[in-house]
Amino acid sequence: MKYLKYPFWILYRIWFYILVVLPILILFPILIISVAKEQWYPFFFRLARIWSKFILIGMGFGWKITKLQKLEKGKSYMLIANHTSMIDIMLMLVTVKDNPFVFVGKKELAKIPLFGFFYKRTCILVDRSSAKSRQAVFLRAQRRLQSGLSICIFPEGLVPEEEVELADFKDGAFRLAINHKIPIVPMTFYDNKKRFSYTFFSGGPGLLRVKIHEFLNTEHLQIEDTKQLNNEARGIILHELQLQKKPLN
Repeated sequence: MKYLKYPFWILYRIWFYILVVLPILILFPILIISVAKEQWYPFFFRLARIWSKFILIGMGFGWKITKLQKLEKGKSYMLIANHTSMIDIMLMLVTVKDNPFVFVGKKELAKIPLFGFFYKRTCILVDRSSAKSRQAVFLRAQRRLQSGLSICIFPEGLVPEEEVELADFKDGAFRLAINHKIPIVPMTFYDNKKRFSYTFFSGGPGLLRVKIHEFLNTEHLQIEDTKQLNNEARGIILHELQLQKKPLN
């Protein structure tokens, strides 16, 4: 019976890439204008949210967002979540509505045709093998935060192996948050790995659940508190994942 699903999975994956590219082609002139100046980023962010909804709905995904605390419009935050899927980016964009944010992501994604063109112009790219590149991230993030934007980092870095529930977190997001005294917003993405993991022959349409946990305050923390903050944030998400394990419907 499982072998009958292989044609579906192949077409499903192809359909995903069609959905990624199609709105970029349609909106290309507007997108080019939106990235022409850094101060126009909030407009690009609104277009990116439309792009994300188009993909998620087109893939047969719905979403349900539970908020233990609400983000204040116009305030900067450090957004973090577990990283398990290519749709993590889209789900983060539909989850956060009124606080435009910039992703910090690996530079390799800039090589993807078309998508990479806008990715490298709107995101903060990091070469994780280069200490100089990691240091430059702090300077670019500082400029974005000063302009009123938030920052999103998936602190596991690379997507972990399928059997790993939650990899160790890198310290970068937490150092940035402490340096700039902005709250950490931990989020749990429950279903992305089940619905659309990096395992090719897997997944399918269904509900994507998100939980926005209570924020972690950094106002009174010092840089030596980085590891403690890291462990606290990871513990919140890991505990939630362990509580909410459910089979794919």
